[in-house]
Amino acid sequence: MQWTKQNEQTVYENRWFTVNLADVELPDGRHLDHFLIRLRPVAVATVVNEANEVLLLWRHRFITDSWGWELAAGVVEDGEDIADAAARELEEETGWRPGPLHHLMSVEPSNGLTDARHHIYWAEEGEYVGHPVDDFESDRREWVPLKLVPDMVARGEVPAANMAAALLLLHHLRLGQDVLGRRAGLP
Repeated sequence: MQWTKQNEQTVYENRWFTVNLADVELPDGRHLDHFLIRLRPVAVATVVNEANEVLLLWRHRFITDSWGWELAAGVVEDGEDIADAAARELEEETGWRPGPLHHLMSVEPSNGLTDARHHIYWAEEGEYVGHPVDDFESDRREWVPLKLVPDMVARGEVPAANMAAALLLLHHLRLGQDVLGRRAGLP
């Protein structure tokens, strides 16, 4: 069943997002008002070093009043290449400049409410260039062993779904373990 948007109007906007109200027609012909948030693309990046440690940020999110591990992330500026934005955000938030970036995944973290698309990259090497410019974004930055990621996610220490998915995929790619099968006791 497909919903059809009849029209959409802006209710509020700023440089980061727009809140719109859409008239949506349901398959049975009924209409409903549906709010949606239009967002700029988000670029995300990290480095996984030779010791299979991933560079993470420990930060507080005031909206949910929660602490958790995250990857460096931010909005893509107008006309900016997404991979360049990911590299910029990583350096600004961690002080590490990534080597060549590899696209890991693109996800829509809340596609029932927003058109946000998060593009996640990773590098196999990085260079420390100094204290992060945006050090206010996190309490600390640490190299965390990838082997710890599944348990961190299970304990809720990586609360953002896009970050958890990216870290679990990196864990799988780098360590080649079937985490779900192991947890379920499968061979």
